[in-house]
This record gives sequence, structure tokens and C-alpha cells, in this order.
Amino acid sequence: MDMHKQNRTARLEARIAPETLAIVRRAAASQGRSVSDFVVAAAQDAANRAIEETEIIRLPVEGQRRLAALLLHPPAPGPALKKAFKRRRQLLGVK
Repeated sequence: MDMHKQNRTARLEARIAPETLAIVRRAAASQGRSVSDFVVAAAQDAANRAIEETEIIRLPVEGQRRLAALLLHPPAPGPALKKAFKRRRQLLGVK
């Protein structure tokens, strides 16, 4: 089923300038959509992009290779990390 044709279960209201509404109406009409359908689709697209930008890490190929190599063969812990683990064991009473 088309995502934009699903039953609506929540209401969203927004106040916009008349000029902005005119632009939205024109864009919706150019796609043969209602204003409501156009706005919902545009909001969903913008939300997906925002989530993708904050939750997906993009690395060039060389960065991917470097990350994979470090995950497969991590460096030995340095003095600061050893000290942190020792302190953690003391705080938790772990041997």
C-alpha cells in the first residue's frame, strides 16, 4: 500500500505565511496531490533525511578499511585505559 494513502490517525497543525501557503499549494498541484498529502510527504522526507544525517556515519573507502582493521586488530590498551579499567574494578569490587 502506498505510504501516503494510509489512514491518518493523528492531526498536525501549523501556521504559515500566506506566501508560503501559495508556494505549497502550487507545488502540491504540480504533483497532482492535495496540500495535506504534499505537506505530510515533504515532512516525512525531511524527517528521514534529518535522522539519516545524525544516525548514519559515512566514511570514504579508506576510512572504512581503517575502521575495519582497528575493529579486527585493536591496539593494545595504553596507560590511561589500563588505569581506567583498574579504577573501574576497584569501584565495582571486581577482581
